[in-house]
Amino acid sequence: MPTLLCPQICALLFASLYILCHFIITHFKKHTDFTAVHDDEDAAVNRIALGLCTFTLAVALGAVLLLPFSIISNEVLLSFPQNYYIQWLNGSLIHGLWNLVFLFSNMSLVFLMPFAYFFTESEGFAGSKKGIMARVYETSVVLLLLTLLVLGMVWVASAIVGNDAASRQSLYDLWEYYLPYLYSCISLFGVLLLLLCTPFGLSTMFTVTGKLLVKPRLLEDLDEQLSCTRFEEAAVSHRIHSGKASCWLNLDMEMLREQFFAIRSKRRKLELRHRASPWQRNLGYPLAMLGLLALTGISVLIVCFHVLELLLDDAAMPRGIQDASLGQVSFSIFGSFGAALQVVLIFYLMLSSVVGFYSSPLFTRLLPERQDTPLTKIIGNCVSLLVLSSALPVFSRTLGITRFDLLGDFGRFNWLGNFYIVFLYNMGFAGLTTLCLVKRVSWAVQAELIRAFGLHKLPLPVTRCRTRSKPC
Repeated sequence: MPTLLCPQICALLFASLYILCHFIITHFKKHTDFTAVHDDEDAAVNRIALGLCTFTLAVALGAVLLLPFSIISNEVLLSFPQNYYIQWLNGSLIHGLWNLVFLFSNMSLVFLMPFAYFFTESEGFAGSKKGIMARVYETSVVLLLLTLLVLGMVWVASAIVGNDAASRQSLYDLWEYYLPYLYSCISLFGVLLLLLCTPFGLSTMFTVTGKLLVKPRLLEDLDEQLSCTRFEEAAVSHRIHSGKASCWLNLDMEMLREQFFAIRSKRRKLELRHRASPWQRNLGYPLAMLGLLALTGISVLIVCFHVLELLLDDAAMPRGIQDASLGQVSFSIFGSFGAALQVVLIFYLMLSSVVGFYSSPLFTRLLPERQDTPLTKIIGNCVSLLVLSSALPVFSRTLGITRFDLLGDFGRFNWLGNFYIVFLYNMGFAGLTTLCLVKRVSWAVQAELIRAFGLHKLPLPVTRCRTRSKPC
């Protein structure tokens, strides 16, 4: 009976994720792209592409929740093995979720997202009747050519790497080898992207948290910032209401209004921070900083311990299994507390990787804006988040954050069995995280000390060198 409920439970979970992702994308989308004021056809095409983006984002969120849900399910079954109300929570359900996430990730990355992008950019073939079907035909042809090109490149790469008749022959099996091999390459790219973004994000989390929370008065003078902002707002407002330009400067009223709204928004945020209670000011910020430092330190220590395990025990290598045996043994030596810590670390590393991704100079332009994100940027964000999230289970198991083995096709990646890749990956993560953290914390402490003692208000010394031509 519980096994028969697995499709219904999977559909219910995915429907919940889809509804949540619909509200998230609606919060960021640009409404003018979906109104039928100018063109009914363009609005309909954009709505179809938006539905595909919502599906992809739901798959990405499901990939993030996949490993934590599996770990929590195992601990629940360990604690209540004979409970009738949780019999639906079994290995068949977990294995089905892993397979569905793998399948939908392949579909979204290889077909749905390229189709959504080309669909929004298409206009139909020259000479054909205009309409949505003409765009569908053009998009299908372009997508078919792109698919042949990508599969050909994968075939050549696999033939070069494999260099034997068996690998070339296996490439003729599209479903059993082609798509898993292609997704293995995408997953490797996602894991490498996580390796670069997560250490940078771990160090950036301190800066982001410092901007969101109210700092103690020793580290931040809100009264001075608020008075300066009010004075600046009053000055800009006076220039707008004066309605005339000065004799040497032509005032751009539109630019002044945008500046006024930005200053007013900043002033309101400062007023909210100024009204914070002493508990929030003196206790919230230090506890948050200590929590971030503890989570980052624990992550680095776990990775360092995993490096030693790799050198001493072959069982520490990540591997895939085809059957999920849940409720038999805990995946942490500390029991339920260790499993809860693993879940917290997985979410923390994913959040840090997203922060590092959007903070990096290469991808900062992809950062979505509230009610002003065009559809092409939404597609780019969905693809990026899916690449990061679908690599999260492999990333967590490779670093030793969890002992939960990879289920289904997630464990079929060719590079997972290479000791040197796994070992160097762990060493690179530990080294990059330590380097970024030491650099960011040292600079942050130096800046806060300078601000706390008021040294930033001192005038900079002006040095002049006496030369015959001019001072320097």
